[in-house]
Parts: sequence; structure tokens; C-alpha cells
Amino acid sequence: MKSPYLFLLPVFFCSLSSVFSQQSITAKIIDSTKKEPVPFATISINKDVGVISSETGAFTLHLKKEIKKKDSLFINSLGYKEKVIPITDFNDPVIVLSPKVFELNEVLLMSKNYTVDEIIDRVKDSLEKNYDFKLLKQKLFLRNSFYTNIDKKEVVITKSSIPEFTQVFVDSLVNSAPNSDSSHSEILGEFYSKNSSEDSEAKLHIIKASRLYDKNNEMTAKAVTERLKHILRTRVKRNSYFKVKSGLLLGVKMEIDSSMFEDDEAKETEEMVEKRQEQFLESKKRSLTQLQQHNFIFKDSDLNFIHKSRKYEFKLENVTTLHDYIVYKITFEPKRNADYKGTLYVNADDFAVIRTDYENVKVIRNFNLFGVSFNQHTNKGTLLYKKNSRGKYALKYLEERNGQKVGFKRPIKIIEKNKNVKGRRKQNEVASDVHFIVRNTDKSEMIVFENDAINQSDFDSYKEDPDVTPQYLSKYDPSFWEGYNIIEPNAAIKEFKSVENQTEEQP
Repeated sequence: MKSPYLFLLPVFFCSLSSVFSQQSITAKIIDSTKKEPVPFATISINKDVGVISSETGAFTLHLKKEIKKKDSLFINSLGYKEKVIPITDFNDPVIVLSPKVFELNEVLLMSKNYTVDEIIDRVKDSLEKNYDFKLLKQKLFLRNSFYTNIDKKEVVITKSSIPEFTQVFVDSLVNSAPNSDSSHSEILGEFYSKNSSEDSEAKLHIIKASRLYDKNNEMTAKAVTERLKHILRTRVKRNSYFKVKSGLLLGVKMEIDSSMFEDDEAKETEEMVEKRQEQFLESKKRSLTQLQQHNFIFKDSDLNFIHKSRKYEFKLENVTTLHDYIVYKITFEPKRNADYKGTLYVNADDFAVIRTDYENVKVIRNFNLFGVSFNQHTNKGTLLYKKNSRGKYALKYLEERNGQKVGFKRPIKIIEKNKNVKGRRKQNEVASDVHFIVRNTDKSEMIVFENDAINQSDFDSYKEDPDVTPQYLSKYDPSFWEGYNIIEPNAAIKEFKSVENQTEEQP
């Protein structure tokens, strides 16, 4: 007679196999007391390469090798007790972290109780020693998100010598533009650069990339362009040029792009594809450079709460831990005419700021002259640092959000001129009163998986090859980055669907 438990063996081995061969771990981290998400926690396997939880505490960690019984998941976050979970025992989609806070008089490991001003002075004096300002090769993931809302869009035609340019026609063009739009781009790549506030040569190798946007808006813009091109082909001479004027102050000469007269059905050439790839690479390289330059470690940065510390009021809140470090938690706010408030987490051993959260308290930039206005009302972010192979601190994680409001209320006059026509140069004229108000928000997130120290010969030997075209996505596709560790997307990205995609899914 067979044992009644024999039939359980296949189930047991199948379960065991599933645990050991799982491809990823997905969970959410919450605070044990407040039951709120814990953002920017570090999740790693055996304290090796890992990921950072999103602002909602969510993360997905892909497993690139076969898991063994001894492998564990390490979860660390400032102000919380480290949590270690054997991966073979992991089965809960929610990970709870317990706060870990020390009172100052309970910390016995400190050789001296520094005042907050003394701590900040030591931070400033140790910047050159603590941070890596030499060449690095960073394997990283970057996500850029752009959100646009048009509050006002109005064009009133006051004069037109082109019969097709009526008020009705212009209104149809203006109204075809969406009042709101968003797009997201993501890249995984290797960034070669020197940590500097000055522009210096940098190189980028893009491994994989995607763009998530509403193609219907792109098609609308293309349709508008084609309508305009058809009119201009009919009414404008090939060897003409445009003079754009706005009142007495603005006068710009614009040559006509020869492509306006080319066949609409012309096929995309290999040269055009290569040009787009090169532009995409340069755009992402520029974005990475600008993000890393906007940093408190540089003297000329807007984030001046270290180098111009006398403008700020600092308060030592408590002492807590991160990984194996004891850190001072210090809040700051403007004391004089400064722009930011926030929190610093300073390593008590070497006085390095290993995390800062900052947020502006007043408008960063405000310009309004002759109907043109610009208002940068939001700049907030988080910077996390970790030691690299040189024993220096290098950027591990970055998040930054900016908000602007742009206005334009001016008369615009477009005059066609042609010096080859006998008698008079002026051919056509369209005059209008233009009023636009646009709100833009951009958010950038970057996580660095590897911060490898390199020398000049390593940098010189790498040759850029812009050969990656970002894959277009009409909606969020979790399988696109399957097998790669990235920053968990927020709800806006997960719920994104282009109009064309929504139309396709309708029954």
C-alpha cells in the first residue's frame, strides 16, 4: 500500500522550484507605526547591487542568478531598523519596517557632542575629501517625465494677405492642440563623466530605451503641419524668407526649410534615423549632466545650503542609523534671503551628507517684461550617496521635480520677403495678437547601479555609438524592462494610455 503522503511530494518540489527560480520580487514597504509608504529605501540581495523604492514605497527587484538558500533580501532606510529576509522565505507583498531613533544622550559611540553649526562647518570642510570628483563610469537608469497644461491659447488674426488664413482656420488649428499632455522616456545606460559643476566632456552608452507618449497628439501636430505646408506651397515662393516681428523689439529673419517643398511621401532614410538616434543620445547626455550638476557639493549651485550656510537656520533633530552608519538628522530653513528648506543626513564618522531632501520656499525665478513671463515656482528633490571603489561618495539615487509657468501675450507679424522678385521684396503678411499661458512640470529619477572609478585612458578609449532608437510605447508595458532593475513607475505611468490605444481597445 502506498503512503498517503507520496502524492504531496510533486507539489512540494514544484513549490521549491518556483521559489528558487522566480525571476523577480515585487513588494511595497510601509512604516510599522504610521502604516505609510517608506520611499527611497534600499533593497538589495546580500547587500550587493539593488534598487530604490519609489515615492509610494513600491519596488521590483529582478533576480539575475539562481537563488540559493543562504541568499537574503536586505532592506535599509534612514530612520528604520534594517530588515533581513531569506529570499526562499519571501512571500509577503508588504514589508514592514520599524522606526529606529536614538536620543542624543543615548548615543555612547560619539566621541564629542558637536553643536549643529560645528557639524555643518565640518561638512563643508570635508567636501573635497568625501566626494568623488574624478572620472566615473556609472551604470544607471534614468526616467524623465514631462507634463504640460495649456491654460490659455488664443490667436486673433488682425491682418492677412493669404486668403486661407482666416480666423476660422486659425481657430481650428489652435483648438486642435490638446490642453494637456504627458510623455515619459526611460533609458538604461553607462555614463562616462567627471563630477564637476563646469561643462566638461561626457560620453553615454545607451543599452535600452523607451518612450511613452500619446501618438495621437503627434499625429494631430503632423496633420496641422501638413495643412500649413499645403498652403505655403501654394502661396509662398521657393526662394523667399520670413521676417518675424513682435512690436518694435523683436525682429527675426527665418529661412524657409527646403523640406517644405519636398514630397510628403518621401521615405525615411538611414541618415534620418541616425540623426534622430544622435539627437536622442545628446539629449539624454545633457539631461544627466545637468541633473548631476544641480548639487549642494558645488559652490555655484542653487542648492547653496552648505557653501552659504550662514543664510540658513539649522536644527539637530536626532541621531539615527542607515546601514552601518550613525547619522545626524538636521533640518534647515532660510534665515536670510535663501531659497530652500529641507533635511540633511550627515554621517557622524566622516561628516559626509549621505542624503538630503530639499524644497524651495519661494519662487526660484520670475520674469515678466513686455508680455513675456516666466515663473519657476517649484524645485524639490532628493539626493542619496554611497561609497564607491575609491572609498569616495558618489551619487546613488536622484529625484528632482520642477514646475514652471510661461506666458506670452504679444502681437506677432509674419512677413514673406523675396529679394529675387522685381519691384518689391514684400510678398505676403499675416498679423495677429497671440496669448498663450502654459504650465509645465518635469520630473527626473535616476538610480546608479554601479559607480566604477576609471582613468583618463579608459574614458578616451570608449567611442560613442548612437545606435539606439527608443521604442515607442502607447501604454505602460511591464514586460519591456523584464529582467532589468529599474525604478518602479508611479501611478500616472502605469495608468497611461494613448488615445489611439484606448480606441483600439473599445469593443
